[in-house]
Amino acid sequence: MAEARDIEVVVFDVLGTLVDEPSGLRAGIRDAVPASDDASVDELVAMWQRHVELEQQRIGRGHRAYVNSEIIDGEAAGRVADHVGLADPATIARLATAGQRLPPWGDSVAGLERLARRFPVLGLSNASRTALLRLSAYAGLRWHQALSAEAVVAYKPAPEVYQLAIDTAGCPPERVLMVAAHAWDLRGAQARGMRTAYVRRPVGDPPASSDVVDWRFDGLEELVTALTAR
Repeated sequence: MAEARDIEVVVFDVLGTLVDEPSGLRAGIRDAVPASDDASVDELVAMWQRHVELEQQRIGRGHRAYVNSEIIDGEAAGRVADHVGLADPATIARLATAGQRLPPWGDSVAGLERLARRFPVLGLSNASRTALLRLSAYAGLRWHQALSAEAVVAYKPAPEVYQLAIDTAGCPPERVLMVAAHAWDLRGAQARGMRTAYVRRPVGDPPASSDVVDWRFDGLEELVTALTAR
């Protein structure tokens, strides 16, 4: 089990961990299809997320050539538009960028601000370079550097994505902490030798009983306190 003094660099997953992806997509869909009721919007969000997950998995398995998240989001927006009969090109184009307008969780901005005073802080996301830039600005997230998986033409949990963070950190992987609300993400980081911290979020993927992570926190404030209390 790692101790706080062992950590030199902190790496954060972004989607789901620091920003509320379902709420942002829900807002984008409501804007595009204002007549939809709550149940219909939830169904469309689920359709969007299923498409993204499936296509990223297909790319990871070599069943599809790499395309970045903006292209996949555009496909998801097209599916939503087809499902509801939306035909206006400008509305569909704006809907396709809904993933770049995601609200932060209530503790994300202040937590990153505090942590960045003590550690180099990296973002590590499957979002494309452009999407990551825009969603970081929209949510007000403070990074010392934000890394997109697009740089290695892969999606997490591919090992080369975590290696990108390790190489950028410039220290041994056991001194780099990966923070995420998704157990699958932490497993990928762990496989590259990184330390891991799970932060509970309403839309996360909690660790299973068989998972061994270095820390588990109920929120970002707990994590920051633990890392800075030294």
